[in-house]
Amino acid sequence: MAFEKKLDLVLVSPNSDVPVCKIMNYGKYKFEQAKKEKEARKKQKTFEVKEIRVTPNIEQHDFEFKCKNARKFLEEGNKVKITVKFRGRELNYVKLGEEALNKFIENLSDISALEKKPLLEGKNMFIILAKKADK
Repeated sequence: MAFEKKLDLVLVSPNSDVPVCKIMNYGKYKFEQAKKEKEARKKQKTFEVKEIRVTPNIEQHDFEFKCKNARKFLEEGNKVKITVKFRGRELNYVKLGEEALNKFIENLSDISALEKKPLLEGKNMFIILAKKADK
């Protein structure tokens, strides 16, 4: 029947008790599948994680500048990782670093949501902020 209609006989379900076949134009079918996959990839949202590094005793102007950059990254749809780097004896004052991160969280709370709480790993403490979901 497939040969008479000049179409292909395609095995749809080979593992069932009764194998299921379908008469169709296989080339057209593959083209449609590729087109659907391409469309799905186009609609897929991609984002980067941008990193901002600060020290625990950051000055006000530096803080505002870094905050402005973080806001810009969040508005572009990227996630922001804010890292506090401790050097030497600064590791004794982890509270200062945590306060700096909390200040970032507070300042960017209107546009971002905290994804990962302040976490100390070695000599670095970091948080990850993501843009708030639109309602």
